[in-house]
Amino acid sequence: MPTIPSISRRLILVSLSAVLLIGIFLRLPPSLFTDGSAPLHWLNALHPTPKWHHYRLIGVDEDLYRGYVEEVSAKGLTHYPDIVLGYIEKQVKLPGSILPPVRFLYIFAAYVWHSMFGTEALEALRNVASFFNILMLGLAALFAWRVRRSGESVALTALVAFAPTQIHMSQHALADGFFAFWALLTVWLLWENLQSRGRNWAWLGGYTASLALLVLTKENAFFVWIAILVVLGANRWLCYGTISRELLVATALGPLLGVVVLVFLAGGVDVLIGTYRLLVTKNIALPYAIKTGDGPWYRYLVDLLLVSPVILILSFGAVVRIDRTKRLELFLLMFVLGSYLVMCNVKYGMNLRYANMWDVPLRFLALSMIISLVEPLQKWRRAVFIGAIVLICALELRQYIILFVDFPLYELVTEGLLRALHILK
Repeated sequence: MPTIPSISRRLILVSLSAVLLIGIFLRLPPSLFTDGSAPLHWLNALHPTPKWHHYRLIGVDEDLYRGYVEEVSAKGLTHYPDIVLGYIEKQVKLPGSILPPVRFLYIFAAYVWHSMFGTEALEALRNVASFFNILMLGLAALFAWRVRRSGESVALTALVAFAPTQIHMSQHALADGFFAFWALLTVWLLWENLQSRGRNWAWLGGYTASLALLVLTKENAFFVWIAILVVLGANRWLCYGTISRELLVATALGPLLGVVVLVFLAGGVDVLIGTYRLLVTKNIALPYAIKTGDGPWYRYLVDLLLVSPVILILSFGAVVRIDRTKRLELFLLMFVLGSYLVMCNVKYGMNLRYANMWDVPLRFLALSMIISLVEPLQKWRRAVFIGAIVLICALELRQYIILFVDFPLYELVTEGLLRALHILK
């Protein structure tokens, strides 16, 4: 793969630190800036606080998560089966679906935050979402540093730092950004295991644990697991790594451990199955899901084009130019395609929030395309490369401001995106 000429390590570390600081600043919770007594109120003018927060609105899912955190705080973890049974009793009477308490890990993390710092349940949920989105930025930087030249890792980190949907998920009490962190961790650890020449028990153990934690976070773990099977199956022809027997065992064992824990939390296999059955059957009758969650197979492509048009176009360019020497790009492409094939076929279940886990893989592909485009420039290659990254980051931040700061967009559905961009009035 073509590369950008290296520059001094000190400059790279300074640049990476600056990018990470800016990305962290953009992801800090609005409560640190908006209140008069907030510790960072003096920086309020610089922080792009979403209009949704200025209106002091609370989403339906945010309110449900808050209720679960408050229940755990009041009853204790030993009574979690009672919380799940309470959900079932409530869900049976409702015409549409509500999110279940078996999205345990996000609820538990907020409960721990609430217990440690004494923050209100909703604020704890938002802080956890912000914290793990910051961790995801750091994880993307680490992933890039491991697989790319150091200068290129700074560029990838910058593209992730200014990703509109990444920043958006850090500002709300929703599990999708939290889930995306565990999905990216799983993808990275899968890559490391595929590149390992022998049995590396640390990589295998981390991969197994990340799969288990993914299952404990959200039912969308099924999409990631199917994508992993596609990645492993395609390796036979694309040859981007070595599949060991231990890796296959870990791929099965991780989700199984997660399911076992969920069974104990729910109070039995029948209760857990009944919870998910209710979620699926009630969701297809939910008026909001029917109105906003349907569409053709290319629905996600339309939504991605509305949010990050330059990134999507560059990613398509990378796919067109891809060859068998670009092993990382092939690996990430298979992951995106594997999960896309399942996600685009879920009836009344499409929402760009669920595609948050594609943000880093798509930016890897976009970066590969940028490097290929500047390669022939020789003398001006580095300057044009840096200029292109800066320009794309500026455009991405502008998209975030248009969609979420100038417009009170909360749900990442097509109609809302079109109205925020003034395509629909």
